[in-house]
Amino acid sequence: MENYQNILVVIDPTTNEQKALNRAIDLASKINSSNEDHSKVKVSAFLCVFDFSYEMTTILSSDERDVMRQSVIKDKEFWLENFIKELDSDIEIDCQVVWHNRPFEAIIEQVIEQNYDLVIKSTHQHDKFKSVIFTPTDWHILRKCPCPVLLVKEHEWPSNGNILASVNVGSDEAEHHSLNIKISTEAKKLASLIEANVHLVNSFPGTPVNIAIEIPEFNSTEYNDSMLKHHEKAMITHANQFDISVVNTHVEEGLPETVIEQVASKLDAELVILGTIGRTGISAALIGNTAEHVIDQLNCDVLALKPDGYISPLAK
Repeated sequence: MENYQNILVVIDPTTNEQKALNRAIDLASKINSSNEDHSKVKVSAFLCVFDFSYEMTTILSSDERDVMRQSVIKDKEFWLENFIKELDSDIEIDCQVVWHNRPFEAIIEQVIEQNYDLVIKSTHQHDKFKSVIFTPTDWHILRKCPCPVLLVKEHEWPSNGNILASVNVGSDEAEHHSLNIKISTEAKKLASLIEANVHLVNSFPGTPVNIAIEIPEFNSTEYNDSMLKHHEKAMITHANQFDISVVNTHVEEGLPETVIEQVASKLDAELVILGTIGRTGISAALIGNTAEHVIDQLNCDVLALKPDGYISPLAK
């Protein structure tokens, strides 16, 4: 797992239960044990703090406000360093505390400046309506972070568990093909590291409702059967490239987010790996990405990967 040698863990200031940090320590320990060159994974605990009241203290000078901010940062650094010491872990963990009013920007800036290989962050349930207007930090990171993002939930990573890799084998687009390869490769590597089984899932759309209504003679059953066979054939071809048993492939009709959640639940998967194309702007707010629709429905971790060559909009 030479990919993940420099990991950024986002600390949640609202709780003492740091699920992301615990996952990072566990993952780093497994990677260190598997590294033949005895290299050690670097883990950085990152905390972004901001209090608008300090910015509004107009009676103070700019220098005095800066002193107040630094005092808050020092206090949080002290808390974080002590928290890490109490973990009594063999993994070397450094602390970073920054003052920033937009956490996702602070996180992505760190990733770009320090060349992190992976961001690990715990997740929170999002309100469906607010998520369209006020995009949560998780969603911003999924769209704009140039490196893989692991969103952690409550599910443990037991030995001989299941990793579910979501692929789009029915598409002829080069971007989807290369992302399928990347997702499946990552699934195999992680499965070897944490002693898990790899499953592949692919969804396909059923008969469009407007066609069924407007063209009565259209045979929807025949159409669905044809689509299923096309995707099953493509799935077998893809699975064979990675020595994944056909028994561990799942091709079902439906929306990706629905199919992924149902298969993950059936398998009691510990991790779902999928791709996100990093859509931004109005289309992202109204349509969203499959990864974003999935994260709230799953009770397991989600690893989101970007296509090769992706450049973050925050890159200078």
